[in-house]
Amino acid sequence: MTEIAKLTVEEAKAEHERLAKIIRDHDEAYYAEDAPVISDAEYDALRKDLLAIEARFPELITEESPSQNVGIAPSKGFRKVKHRVPMLSLDNAFDNEELREFEGRVRRFLGLAPTEEVAFFAEPKIDGLSASLRYDKGKFVQGATRGDGQEGEDITANLRGVTDLPLTLKGEKASPPDVFEIRGEVYMSKSDFLALNAAQSDSGGKIFANPRNAAAGSLRQLDASITASRKLRFFAYAWGEAAELPGASQSEVLAAFSDWGFTVNPLSKVCVNMEEAIDAYRKIEELRASLDYDIDGVVFKVNRLDWQERLGFVSRSPRWAIAHKFPAERASTVIEDIEIQVGRTGALTPVARLHPVTVGGVVVSNATLHNEDEILRKDIRIGDTVIVQRAGDVIPQVVEVVLDKRPEGSTPYVFPDHCPVCGSHAVKELNETTGKEDAVRRCTGGLICRAQAVERLKHFVSRNAFDIEGLGTKLIEAFYEDGLIRAPADIFTLEKRDSAPGNLTRIKNREGFGEKATQNLFDAINERREITLDRFIYALGVRHIGQGNARLLARSYLTLDALRSSLGATGEAGGAAYADLLEIDGIGPAVADAITEFFREELNQQLLDDLLSEITVTDFTRPAEDSSVAGKTVVFTGTLELMTRQEMKAKAEGLGAKVSGSISAKTDYLVAGANAGSKLKKASELGVTVLNEQEWLDLIGGG
Repeated sequence: MTEIAKLTVEEAKAEHERLAKIIRDHDEAYYAEDAPVISDAEYDALRKDLLAIEARFPELITEESPSQNVGIAPSKGFRKVKHRVPMLSLDNAFDNEELREFEGRVRRFLGLAPTEEVAFFAEPKIDGLSASLRYDKGKFVQGATRGDGQEGEDITANLRGVTDLPLTLKGEKASPPDVFEIRGEVYMSKSDFLALNAAQSDSGGKIFANPRNAAAGSLRQLDASITASRKLRFFAYAWGEAAELPGASQSEVLAAFSDWGFTVNPLSKVCVNMEEAIDAYRKIEELRASLDYDIDGVVFKVNRLDWQERLGFVSRSPRWAIAHKFPAERASTVIEDIEIQVGRTGALTPVARLHPVTVGGVVVSNATLHNEDEILRKDIRIGDTVIVQRAGDVIPQVVEVVLDKRPEGSTPYVFPDHCPVCGSHAVKELNETTGKEDAVRRCTGGLICRAQAVERLKHFVSRNAFDIEGLGTKLIEAFYEDGLIRAPADIFTLEKRDSAPGNLTRIKNREGFGEKATQNLFDAINERREITLDRFIYALGVRHIGQGNARLLARSYLTLDALRSSLGATGEAGGAAYADLLEIDGIGPAVADAITEFFREELNQQLLDDLLSEITVTDFTRPAEDSSVAGKTVVFTGTLELMTRQEMKAKAEGLGAKVSGSISAKTDYLVAGANAGSKLKKASELGVTVLNEQEWLDLIGGG
């Protein structure tokens, strides 16, 4: 990746978009398909690069960014379960200095004195599948996967077969609360994994790559009897909704878990400070190979629960916890070829095809090379021997080239300047302001490029868009090649055209189809003739418009008609509609340019007209909010004394308020601390309500 410190704004936007797409694709493979295609180390590196860009260019952070989301939406195979308390992921630390910086952030947020100790609860990071278990009056009543963090899959029946999961809680020291959600990791021991693969081999069944995949595949069986036949286990380490907590610290609550009948990892311990926590990491790492279960790091949590509550959450992660991963495993192999893939936005992505190599017990054979700049920076060539690394899954990261093994006559890889699919020119777009090139090379073929057209259709029917069951990748490609589906509206006219008199190429006559399969496909399409505005906007596949930005736009415009009339006619840069678009918190110039460009394009307007003759887009309904400041815009200024600024902002955002950095006529409240300056004056001029810290806390019920 290009050094972040040297990126221009436009380069950063392009790199951020590229990383976000790659991460979302890998989330789908990991969480939905239980078939990860990159290593943990490579995935963590992608996230680290994305977070570094967002740290330097915070305007790129939007609701759809992977930094703001966890996992992916639940699959269709199980009933969906809404988590009453979101199941979030953890930020990662990659070395001891990052752990110390984490401690520093905790101290600064809480405003602690240098002499005040911060105790951490250290526990092994189990490599399994996260699950949440709900108990009512001590009885196990429901279990769910993490899903996308907000909504998971109902796997209650499957969890009943997990070996050490109590169906009834019987505390000897204290009775469990009436309502309590236990959270933890379902895993398979190494010995049970080897026995399962041996049995699978004998019966001709599927051989699993590692215990994590075996556990995930077993737990998500639609037939609960299959799950019960495999020895799954459970470590408890967290909680969700709780009528009350059985302790004032992380360690005390986990002691109660043990009393109730759960298995708590015996290597977990309280560390009086971060240096002791770092020492605990080293000791757990030394024990790693001797354990009968896979771990891939150590998790550190602030032990005091009152401090956890104050610290709260940021985007997809709690501020009070962090994971320190173990170093990746490495091996050497040869790059046999470099292939170019074309995405729906025309981005050309290089993929290295590797001579198969075993890394940590798993055979891997390809790796994503990110972009042209990455190849140039590492001077990666076909025929090179390279060092690759993985940390638990399948496809490795190319770490470096072994130059003394480079074949004689080797030549640098020449990145194509034409699209390998349609032959159109592939260019790096120029930043009009700086004159510098974008980091990503894109096909200019647009609508004539089969790869872009097919990828956009795949996106249109994907899970978080129209979610049309049965219309998958291979079928989209086949129907496109045969001219059956070339535009989104074609999907919804497929049945009518298929049944037209004189049609000699009926779908039912295609290989793999028949009357029933064909009707099932048509039924699945017809079930999706109504869609909410936010999902519709996302389905259009506009560059920079992910799920988060689609929701922002839907929440702001409420109806498709309002969105089209505003942006289609008067969306030019500098216009009133364009200015209103930029006023939406989270929408920056890149998103504003992309969406207005889409709606001003006549071909896209025709696409919408054709589509709307077949489907209905329902208006966006704002969720009911009971907070007194939900939907209000607040600005904090001056020196705050009752809470740190970070904590004040986090509390406001948690109540549904929008925190802005500047005063405008749309600001509802200015919270002014000591030495407030120009913002206080401007607020008075605009008639904005001004509150001191205590008045604000009284308003939100936190005083």
